[in-house]
This record gives sequence, structure tokens and C-alpha cells, in this order.
Amino acid sequence: MARVETSSSRPYHLVIFGASGFTGQFVVEEVARTVSEGPKGNLKWAVAGRSKQKLEKVLEQAAGVLGKPELRSEVDIIVADVEEPDSLAAMCKQAVVVLNCVGPYRFYGEPMVKACVENGAHHIDISGEPQFLESMQLNYNSQAADKGVYIIGSCGFDSIPADMGVLYTRDQFKGMHTLTCTKHTDGGCIHDGTWQSAIYGFSDSQKLQSLRRKFNHKPLPTVGSKLRRRGTLFFSNEIQQYTVPFMGSDPSVVKRTQRFLVDEHQANPVQYGAYAGIGGISNVIKLMFAGMMFWLLVKFSFGRNLLIKHPEFFSFGLFSKAGPTRKQMEASSFQFAFYGEGYTEGQDPSQGKPNAKIRTLVQGPECGYVATPIAMVQAALTILNEPAALPKTGGVYTPGAAFAKTTLTDRLNKHGIQFSVV
Repeated sequence: MARVETSSSRPYHLVIFGASGFTGQFVVEEVARTVSEGPKGNLKWAVAGRSKQKLEKVLEQAAGVLGKPELRSEVDIIVADVEEPDSLAAMCKQAVVVLNCVGPYRFYGEPMVKACVENGAHHIDISGEPQFLESMQLNYNSQAADKGVYIIGSCGFDSIPADMGVLYTRDQFKGMHTLTCTKHTDGGCIHDGTWQSAIYGFSDSQKLQSLRRKFNHKPLPTVGSKLRRRGTLFFSNEIQQYTVPFMGSDPSVVKRTQRFLVDEHQANPVQYGAYAGIGGISNVIKLMFAGMMFWLLVKFSFGRNLLIKHPEFFSFGLFSKAGPTRKQMEASSFQFAFYGEGYTEGQDPSQGKPNAKIRTLVQGPECGYVATPIAMVQAALTILNEPAALPKTGGVYTPGAAFAKTTLTDRLNKHGIQFSVV
């Protein structure tokens, strides 16, 4: 069972690393809102990063936004830097759980994971970078298991709505064997840190394939009929938008969860396909142009530099160096629509087509800086409050693998990320 108690030498339930970053600011505010949900109604926490002055400004801003002046004096500050391993070790020794907000994770994530494993702190990140997530599993899973440390990746918009949405839908329909997810977001823009992660991820796609071969996984078993894959571009009658295959981390995270459930719980795996709604024909034209430019430029270092320098131009405003304003966030939302097929109890999957369907929704507020902090903080609180419901041993886990037996979806429902059958 996970160790979650504080002590005189490990005084903080949570430490937010990278609290002065764009996302980190909103994670700080979300933790401040939820202190009463900590163990025994109390949450001891601190903020951490390279600059004490910037961290003080973060707490000042949070105090003003939330009307909590006590944040200025009651929240401790820890100075730590990914380029100074001793500072990371000192920070991790003081924390039960580290919320790591410093990306791109392919450049800055591993030192933090290593420090957590070596110093007994659980680790949560919001990475949407499959190469980082899977390399951490390959390189640190056994060490984390030996130490009783839980390293749980992609605990933000990538990929809690998708991964927990699959488990939620399966819980409603035990005989489900294929699931298609169509996601779309309304309004807002995204900070360019996520844009940079995508650039480096696509440029290194060959390395990801090489990494996956090292696991030597056998193909997951197929139960019933195979999932029908859609084309590159199609019109979705369900959401009344043009739709393309989703290129992010959700499919790989969901597949890793399904593999864990097969290996550890002998469950039948769910075949999963993910698609993203892009809107009407004008957005299709923009996407085609932007996609061609992206694929051309991402292959070369000078092209990557151009993409990084001008995110708004090359993404038609979807990504921005400034990130969205609070007003834009308030007007934004997301929705995942899951369409599952399977077999009713007593029906033999090897005989004939699926005879039952289900549709579920996961929906919530702005995805990057409202829903992501909610998901990240609730994941951490689930570790602190439900250690007995986590997997029996430590290790490197996906959200679905770590939280399948917990009440995380109930917690998210209470905080505005809604799971429902329709």
C-alpha cells in the first residue's frame, strides 16, 4: 500500500514543482481551493521552482484571485531546479506527492522522476508525450516498485478524460469490447509549451517505435469483432463536425491501461479508437494547410525553430505564447463522446456481430488550465485518501491502471468534470 503519511522530515502532502509556470499557477489555485479535501480535512502543501521571487508572485496572485490572503504567509516555498539534482532530492524528501508541472517533459521530466523514486515521493505529471511516458515505464518501473513509489503520468486533459472515460463506460456495460471516442473543444487557445511538446514528439516518432520494441509486448487479445477504423477525414453525424484521427497521447495511454488490466486482472481488453472534431469545411482547409506546413517543417531543425518561434501563425491561433486569458477560459469547454459496442450477458462474442451499444459522455470546463488542474489535483488527493485502492505495488502507471479501483471519477464529477450515460 502506498505510503501517504506526513512526518517531521516529510512535512508536505503535496509539493507543486514548476508552480511559477503558466500551468503551475492554475494548479496552485486549484490546490488552494481543495485543502479541506486532504487527509483528515487538512492538506499541507508547498510550492517549488527555480525562483523564490516568482513563486512569491504566484502566491500573491492566487491570494488575490481566491480572496485568501493567508496564502501569502502560510504556504512554504522550496527553491529547486531540474539542473541541480541535490535540490530535487531535498525537495522530494519533504513531499508525499510531487505535482510536476515542468515541461516539455522529454527535456525536464526524467530528473524529477528519478529524484522521486530515489527519495520516496510519489509523482504525478500532466505529460501528453508518449515517448517520455513510456520511457519512464521502461526505465523506472522496477525501481519504483521496489521503493513503493507510484509514478503516474498523463494526469491532466491528457489523458484522464479518455482513460477514465473508457473505464467508466466499461463499468456501465461489462460486455463492451470496442469503443470509439470523438472529442471536441469549444473556444480558447493553448499555451505554446504544449505546442513545443507536439513539435518534438512528431520529430522523434521513429525513436518512439524503437522504444516500444524494447518492451517486447505480445499483441493484446481481440474479443469479438475488430474495431472498424475510420478514414483520415470524415464527417461525424454524432457531433455534426468533420473529424480526424486524434494524434495525441490518449490512444497509447488507453492501450497501456488495457494491457495492465489484462495482465493483472485477466480482463478482456477494450479496442479503442480516438478522433478529434475540427468543425466545418473552413477549419478543414485550415487544418490541411497547417498540417502540410507542420509535417514539412518539423523534419528539420530550422523548421522546428520556425514552428516554435511563431506558434500562433502556424497553428492559426490555436496555440499562443501568451496562453488564453481567464475570460477565454470561462467561455471554453470540452466534450468526449464514447460510442461502445459489445455483447449482452450470455452472448458468445465469437458468434456473430455485437448485439448491444452504449453511449457515454465526459464533459467539463476549459481543457488546458481549468480541467487539467482539477484532474491533476484530484489524482493527487486520491493517492492521499485512498492508498489501499491503488495497485498493490509501486511502479510507473497510467491513470486508468492506478485509479481503476478508486473513486476518482466520483471526485471529478463533484468538481465539474462530468461522466454520464446518455
